[in-house]
Amino acid sequence: MAFVSDVVPDKELLARHTQGDPHAFGELVQRHRDRMWAVALRTLGDPEEASDALQDAFLSAFRAAARFRGDAAVTTWLHRIVVNACLDRLRRKAIRPFVPIGDDATFDSVAPKMADPTDAHGVSLDVIAALQMLSPEQRSALILVDMMGYAVDDAARVLEVPPGTIKSRCARGRARLVPLLGHLRNRRANGIVGDTEEGGGEST
Repeated sequence: MAFVSDVVPDKELLARHTQGDPHAFGELVQRHRDRMWAVALRTLGDPEEASDALQDAFLSAFRAAARFRGDAAVTTWLHRIVVNACLDRLRRKAIRPFVPIGDDATFDSVAPKMADPTDAHGVSLDVIAALQMLSPEQRSALILVDMMGYAVDDAARVLEVPPGTIKSRCARGRARLVPLLGHLRNRRANGIVGDTEEGGGEST
């Protein structure tokens, strides 16, 4: 007998929500909250601010569900609302970004991987300081592409800009990080492995 999945698709859950199902939107939140939280926390850095932004975003999504056109995935739509809520807070309050320990490896385009785990904390602190120099737009593009692993086209759909704009923001953001983190490239002691050039020279 063929296996039939009982997982309701996201779009159907959203449709049920607009039709008055009191549980459908809660299921969507439960399904995607962890990933949305990761985006909010990496963008804002402050857990309290991230929690508030996520609450605002889910409330906006709850109210705007009837306007969902269905021409993109529900997750893309949700990410867009979350990112916009975070960017609004960044612009209003100039919140300083924070990168949790361990995320430094996602910035391989400007910093080498460390063979010695005792170096990881120092690298993360350097990345934290460097990210403060980026605009919210560059930061959000780098977070989606370099930290969350989004393809450029997917990040473009989330941020509602052309793919070329994402490439440009990432390239400019990485270029701004290079002189701030370039000293990490020159560490060849204590088992640091070599790295390859990528990303920083990209342009539109």
